[in-house]
Amino acid sequence: MKVKTIDPNTISQPELHAYLLNAVAPRPICFASTVDLEDNVNLSPFSFFNVFSSNPPIMIFSPARSGRDNSLKHSHQNIKEVPEVVINIVDHSIIEQMSLSSTAYEKGVNEFTKSGLTEISSEKVRPPRVAEAPVSFECTVDQVIELAEKPGAGNLILAKVELIHINNKYLDEEGKLDPLKLDLVGRMGGSWYTRASGSSLFEIPKPIRSKGIGVDQLPESVRNSDVLTGNNLGRLGNLEKLPSLEEIEQVGNNDEIKMLKKKLSGTPERLKKELHWLSKQILENNDTEKALATLLYAEKLD
Repeated sequence: MKVKTIDPNTISQPELHAYLLNAVAPRPICFASTVDLEDNVNLSPFSFFNVFSSNPPIMIFSPARSGRDNSLKHSHQNIKEVPEVVINIVDHSIIEQMSLSSTAYEKGVNEFTKSGLTEISSEKVRPPRVAEAPVSFECTVDQVIELAEKPGAGNLILAKVELIHINNKYLDEEGKLDPLKLDLVGRMGGSWYTRASGSSLFEIPKPIRSKGIGVDQLPESVRNSDVLTGNNLGRLGNLEKLPSLEEIEQVGNNDEIKMLKKKLSGTPERLKKELHWLSKQILENNDTEKALATLLYAEKLD
């Protein structure tokens, strides 16, 4: 396998910036509204952003210095004057307006007006929030960490969430945020974005409250299968225990397996491979226990 290895000290800041942003993606977008001491409003998006703590609730975003002229972002300047910010979440319905707001307008220009988005007063902080955003977080700024004074240097804004506003249409029946309704977007490299909706959303069982057996506990022929992918093996390894002998024997009574055995009698290796394909299909239909039982049944045919 050929690998391109890069020492970040040997390439230019724009080149390094491009590698970082294309590789570390998709990134959520902090659509930050801030004000200066005269209450001039600024609205700007930043994709160096995430949530880092729930107790206390802390979000961090980084308005980096300009790679062209080393200037500070207006959001950064405003926060040093008024240490408050509203972090608005971006969904697909406002993606173009969000992008427009990233234009380098002169200080004092209100990007709400330029982008056509609606200001709505906050309750605990001075900056307004975006009425069209599915979720908005009113935050006070705990700390600003300026990493360097050269082009491209980040400035970490540690924002403590004081109040959360959620548009009710994005809630499920239990009052929780529904990822299928949110239609969020993420930042890629260059001018590219991604959309978290439809078939791009998928669910993986979390191995938090249980302890999976691990891929190392699967039979060698399963681990080395030329049918199963690494993701397939990861899902199988997330099971808490191997199937019982009874469960494995029960799989053999499946009509589809009986037909395969009859059709491929005398060709055990081909039969085994077909059972691996069948297991993969079962696994992709989210019946992990049955998929592993089928694979272990294939082992018994040796």
